[in-house]
Amino acid sequence: MQEKVIIFDTTLRDGEQSPGASLNVFEKLEIARQLSRLNVDVIEAGFPVSSPAQFEAVQRIADESDKIIAGLCRAKEIDIEKAYQALRNAKAPRIHTFASTSDIHIQGKFADSKYGLSLAEKRKTILKMSFDAVAYARTFTNDVEFSAEDAGRTDIGYLAEIIETAINAGATTVNIPDTTGFTHPLEYGNMISELKRRVSNISKAVISVHCHNDLGLAVANSLFALQSGARQVECTINGIGERAGNASLEEIVMALKIRSDLTNLYTDIHIPEIYNTSRMVSGFTGIVVQPNKAIVGENAFAHESGIHQDGMLKNKQTYEIISPESVGVSKTKIVLGRHSGRHGLKNRLTELGYKPSEVELNQLYDAFVNLADKKKEVFDDDLRVLMGDEIYKKQEMYELKYLQFNSGTDTIPTATVSIKFEGQTMTDTSTGDGPVDACFNAIERVLGIKLTVESYNVRSVTSGRQAMGEAILRIRQGEVSFTGRGVSTDIIEASAKAYLQAINDLKVYEKSVLIMDENNRFYIGDKERTI
Repeated sequence: MQEKVIIFDTTLRDGEQSPGASLNVFEKLEIARQLSRLNVDVIEAGFPVSSPAQFEAVQRIADESDKIIAGLCRAKEIDIEKAYQALRNAKAPRIHTFASTSDIHIQGKFADSKYGLSLAEKRKTILKMSFDAVAYARTFTNDVEFSAEDAGRTDIGYLAEIIETAINAGATTVNIPDTTGFTHPLEYGNMISELKRRVSNISKAVISVHCHNDLGLAVANSLFALQSGARQVECTINGIGERAGNASLEEIVMALKIRSDLTNLYTDIHIPEIYNTSRMVSGFTGIVVQPNKAIVGENAFAHESGIHQDGMLKNKQTYEIISPESVGVSKTKIVLGRHSGRHGLKNRLTELGYKPSEVELNQLYDAFVNLADKKKEVFDDDLRVLMGDEIYKKQEMYELKYLQFNSGTDTIPTATVSIKFEGQTMTDTSTGDGPVDACFNAIERVLGIKLTVESYNVRSVTSGRQAMGEAILRIRQGEVSFTGRGVSTDIIEASAKAYLQAINDLKVYEKSVLIMDENNRFYIGDKERTI
């Protein structure tokens, strides 16, 4: 008899922690809707206590979705209470709490003597914290998950003890994360088997796994763990996440499906939605899917070798083990132009997985017509770009109203920009090493600031000579970095938009950053705030 694998998607929590992948509330809500169409079992919507925006995103997703919605929290009452407040209207709420368990984490994160003087004392403290956290979470919901952070480097005896403690406290799911991507597949699979042997009450909870990709083994580790008895796998769309990322949802799901001859496991994922989901996440986060990425990369179903092409023409199965149509990759592209109406635009957006309101559709249609005038034909990828760039804009304090630049082989690059701020428009001009540098300098002159650009990349996000260009850059202030993304058929304009977006994020951060001190008091700027 086949056994189901629970797909726990953490794109909106761990995936968003990818450098530069910050999502606003509207983007997270749209992705959550698409994850529902993909039919994941659990959506980890965010870390509610970390900021008002995180709380709002989790709350709105919980209010709308019929899936299990999880909120992450530390083993602290204030975190657990905040998670419940965000999840209280969910049809199926899950509180997900965690504590560090490896000696490296314990001695680093719990170095303060208040947790104990010796390693043994600190371990006892964490055992009690974990029990208390799970027990407290159970007062709010019957669905509680406990994660042993850095389980991959944790002493197996202590790991078994803390997992047994969490289950005794009421945890219904116990997660064994390879937080640093340290383990190898056989080692990780054996760890799951050993826990099943050592933990006396393990049958009362679902074993979950959460693997990171630091050694490129996240998917392999997840599959070995599933074969060893885990029945929930935590993963992200396109494998995005901290550092080198997480286990890729699409790779795990298709590996189980294509090689069903090796295992009795299945998922309920609606695989024709895989490609749309991948493209939506890539568009909103600005994280490019590498061309040779399995399942969803541009080259995943491309064949250049003459021998391969000949084989494909005779029998597709000679070089393709997956039908591209099965995961939503279609060779047919619907072309829209300036004469296309709102109905045709809305219909195609719906097919791509979006649900714009009438107000949003009208806003998008204006941008669509302007783009169609510039490039005549608008393709699916253009629509995905417009959805990310026009509808779900980040909060803007500064808005680019006008841009003019002059550049040439014998001309000093010059740019003039006009920026709208609080109802006033400010204009200034500057020179630079090139048109992009001149634009950045002009923006800085208008705003009276000076910033350092850490990284700057441009690429074509659609095809053809009239392609949409995307600029992605990152600026830093202190220990915090801010990413900007701009899209236009003019790459200089896209760069200016990206720079302003990063500056807007910086200014919003300065006005709304939520900081918690060691006494669990919250501050915005220098003002204490109760939440």
